[in-house]
Amino acid sequence: MSKYKELLNQIESLKAQAEEERQRELATVVADIKEKMAKYGITPADLGFSGKGAGKSASKGVVAPKYRDPATGKTWTGRGRAPRWIKEAEERGVSRDTFLIR
Repeated sequence: MSKYKELLNQIESLKAQAEEERQRELATVVADIKEKMAKYGITPADLGFSGKGAGKSASKGVVAPKYRDPATGKTWTGRGRAPRWIKEAEERGVSRDTFLIR
């Protein structure tokens, strides 16, 4: 086997060993954290965790409408596809700004 292939095999072996060691250390750290949380009565909320799961973004709030059709009172936030009443007005040459809620 060539020296290069031997080195690649060693790299892969070392990566596997490093990951195994990381997992062992991680288990020890997690156990230590859990023990201290129990000892001091610390909850996930005390640490700023919401309990909604890791990696989830904050809930989306309601967006205030930006445009209103004076004829029907229908509104549009300005997000997504434009409603028919905006499209038709623009086809007639009416500026979208005409419908801005102020």
